[in-house]
Amino acid sequence: MQEISDKLIVALDVDTLEEAKHFVDILCPTVKLFKIGSQLFTAYGPEAVKMVAEKGGKVFLDLKFYDIPQTVYGSSSSASAICVGPSVMSTGIEQRVEKTIQPAVFMITVHIQGGKKMLEEAMKGATSKARELKIERPRIVGVTVLTSDRQEEDTTNAVLERAKVAQEAGLDGIVCSVHEAAAVRKAYGKDFIIVTPGIRPKGAKTDDQKRVATAQEAIEAGADYIVVGRPILRAQNPLLATEEIRRELCPKT
Repeated sequence: MQEISDKLIVALDVDTLEEAKHFVDILCPTVKLFKIGSQLFTAYGPEAVKMVAEKGGKVFLDLKFYDIPQTVYGSSSSASAICVGPSVMSTGIEQRVEKTIQPAVFMITVHIQGGKKMLEEAMKGATSKARELKIERPRIVGVTVLTSDRQEEDTTNAVLERAKVAQEAGLDGIVCSVHEAAAVRKAYGKDFIIVTPGIRPKGAKTDDQKRVATAQEAIEAGADYIVVGRPILRAQNPLLATEEIRRELCPKT
């Protein structure tokens, strides 16, 4: 069973590596999972991913790969190869070097609109590289409809159709808003990963997000992971804001 804290992914949507380090230092190990998207990765690349891993976290690499199948194969392979180690492990008086490398990325996004063949190649790229390096393969989840898009009459159907393509291609799950999560869970079962961005505390600004919900609503709808950025990063006390969100993740008795 997942620990409550492992359901929360904090989005490092910041401009500089120094800012990212600042938030990881504050939040880790309370938070173990961090999202790195195109903003930070474009500026710092794998260095940003390794920074999180070296501080004890894991990265949700949200680059939404969307290209010809062979290119996405290579992108998925490269993302899977971002590792840290060997590291020095303390064993009482002595120290030893841990020879095995550790993957920095635990989950990757691809865009489902790239089509089934592209999604299959993404899986193949990650699987092949993980086998070569003898590491655990990162999970691959497909982006359905962005949470910045308005809720339309056919949004849920569009998400369900794209989720079907993702499952048929062998993906581990999808990214969707909380508003579609319950329907996806019912249609595709308990083992299909659901990641929900657009999480906001009650009464908080929605910014550019259109389809938002609280952390509690996300978990009740069947989400495996929630992604929270600005409500934590912009908080006067980011750790306190994190703890408040984590309390929402506690199952109600």
